Amino acid sequence: MSQDPDRKQVTEVLVGEWEELDRLLTGLAGEQWETPTCLPGWRVTDVVSHLIGTEAMLAGEATPDSGVDVAALPHVRNDIAAFNEQWVAALREEGPAAMLARFRDITARRAEMLARMTDADFAAPSWTPAGQATYGRFMQIRIYDCYMHEQDLRAAAGRPGNEDGPAAEAALDEAARTMGYVVGKRAAAPDGSTVVIDLTGPVRRTLTVQVDGRARLVPASTDPATTTLRLPSTLFLRLCGGRPAPSDSVDVGGDRELGRRVVDNLAFTI
Repeated sequence: MSQDPDRKQVTEVLVGEWEELDRLLTGLAGEQWETPTCLPGWRVTDVVSHLIGTEAMLAGEATPDSGVDVAALPHVRNDIAAFNEQWVAALREEGPAAMLARFRDITARRAEMLARMTDADFAAPSWTPAGQATYGRFMQIRIYDCYMHEQDLRAAAGRPGNEDGPAAEAALDEAARTMGYVVGKRAAAPDGSTVVIDLTGPVRRTLTVQVDGRARLVPASTDPATTTLRLPSTLFLRLCGGRPAPSDSVDVGGDRELGRRVVDNLAFTI
């Protein structure tokens, strides 16, 4: 997706992702809601609490006072995490049926809000988890967050799926934005180098990063690759999201030392 998000496209993908989450949650047995996920301290139901809480905030609802000192929890490391944890703590005792009803209610209301918005609304300045930008940019990030959490839920419940399609493509767009920073800053790729990340599927894509004074994502390059990484798109997203994943299964070609530095530094969010 572009730097200037298309309101209709972003809205359709985000609402479609909520529908996918609804289908997944509807199919879970009661005990599966209690299953721990890969996210520290969070069960399946806690991930759903987080999704509900963020959309409730965007709908103008106040953050609940759970009465819990969430800042004291070991996995709460910043203000955003503390906000998320307030919702998790507040909804901790809700049962699966009540949680599903809450999720359906808030996503239906948010879908109505988005449908009423104009292009000017999407272009309006807004805080986002990635800094000050526009409301439309925030909604792009919402697609990424919801999709990544869908995959967290699927992994915990043993229900793999939805690994390609519009939401997966949008999540890869979000990860691709960071590759210049990952390769140039975090992996310290030397000037003149070219890193090619070949995603073999289910979403097939080639990401090329050139370092010429600064590292940047380019459409393609005629220069030979300094290092090449080959891996499935699903594994790439898990590594970018800081999720547990077999990084040693990435096929690294060319400069292996540089390639491993890139792999080891892919995580740009947790």
